[in-house]
Amino acid sequence: MKIVTAIDSFKGSMTSIEAGNAFSDGFHRVFPDARIIVRPLADGGEGTVEALTNGMNGHLEHVTVSGPFGQPVDCAYGLIQDSMTAVIEMSGAAGITLVPAEDLNPLAATTYGVGEVIADAIKKGCRRFIIGIGGSATNDGGAGMLQALGFGLLDDDGREIPRGAEGLEKLAVITTDQVIPELSACTFRIACDVTNPLCGSNGCSSVFGPQKGAGPEDIKKMDCWLARYAKVARALHPDADPEFPGTGAAGGMGFAFRTFLPAKLESGIQIVLEETRLESYLNDADLIITGEGRLDCQTAMGKVPVGVARLAKAHGKPVIAFAGSVTDDASACIECGIDAYFPIVRGVSTLEEACDSENARKNMAAAAEQAARLIKLTLSFPIK
Repeated sequence: MKIVTAIDSFKGSMTSIEAGNAFSDGFHRVFPDARIIVRPLADGGEGTVEALTNGMNGHLEHVTVSGPFGQPVDCAYGLIQDSMTAVIEMSGAAGITLVPAEDLNPLAATTYGVGEVIADAIKKGCRRFIIGIGGSATNDGGAGMLQALGFGLLDDDGREIPRGAEGLEKLAVITTDQVIPELSACTFRIACDVTNPLCGSNGCSSVFGPQKGAGPEDIKKMDCWLARYAKVARALHPDADPEFPGTGAAGGMGFAFRTFLPAKLESGIQIVLEETRLESYLNDADLIITGEGRLDCQTAMGKVPVGVARLAKAHGKPVIAFAGSVTDDASACIECGIDAYFPIVRGVSTLEEACDSENARKNMAAAAEQAARLIKLTLSFPIK
C-alpha cells in the first residue's frame, strides 16, 4: 500500500512535515509495511519557505534585514541550489507577527527589508524567485522594497522619500538608474491569493488597513497616497494597472511586483503543487491524505486541501482529510474531491491544549490509527 500525505501546516501546532510524520506514525501501527510518502505543503503564506525548501531539496539561508520599523530582524529564506531559486516569505521581514499589536502603524511600516532579502539572494546567485506575500504589517505599496533594490523614489527636491506609506505623500518621480543590474535577469512567481485592487473601497487600505492598526482618517490618507504612487508609476510604466486583481495584496506589494520587476501573481497552492511536483508522486498511490488546522466552507473555496483533492481526483485517487477542527459547513469539501474527513481532537480541551505541539502530534497519530483500522476492516470484510 502506497500513501502520499500532503497536509498543510496546523498553524501554531504542527508544520506540514510534522503533520505528515504524525499521520505516518499512527497508520504504521496498523499497516507496518505501508509505504507512506510525506510531502511538504503550503499555500504561499506561513510555512511556504519550509515546505518548498524541503520539497525542492534546498537549504535555509539567514540574513539580518530591516524590520517593519527599521529594527534588525533575522529572516530565513530558502535557496534551491539546483535551479538557483530563492523562496521568500515577505512576512519574514515585514510581517504583522513581527510587531506587537499595540505598536502596529501601517503609515510608518516599510517593506524595505523584503528588498534586502531579495538583494541578498541575488548576491548569492539566485535569479529565480518564489515569494509569498501574505501577512504584511505594511501599506507602502512595496515602495520600501523598491528602494532597497535601487529604485529611486524621489520627492520634488530629488531626495529619497521617507520609508513607510506616509512617504508616498511626497513622491514625485521614480528613477531606475541605480537599480541592481542583475534584477533584469530575474523572474518572480508571487504567491498571491487575494484579488483586491490597489485603491478604492476594496483596496488594500480600506480592507486590510484596520487589522494593521489604521483608523478611518489613516485609511483615507493612505488610499490617496497609493493613488498618487500609481500615477507616478504610470509615468515610468504606462501599462501599470492599479485595478489588476491582487495589486492590493500585502499593502500594495502586489502592485510593485507586477509593475516594476515584473512578476506574475499566482495562486499560492498552485505554485507549491507545481514546484514540489506533487502530481508525480500520485500516479501509483493508493490513498492521498491531506488536511489543515480548520476544515470549513472556506476550505472548499480553493484552500490547500481542496487543491490537493482536485489534483488527486484527476488521477482517480481517494482522498481523506484530517483537521484540528471541523465545522458543520465543511461538508462542502465533499463536493470538491475530499471523500471523507476527520477531526483529530479526541475530547473536550482548551484551544491552548489542542494547539500544543505534542498533543497535536499525538492526536493526529491516534486519528490516523483509527482510520487505518477502518480501512483494514473494510479490506477484511468488504461490504456487498
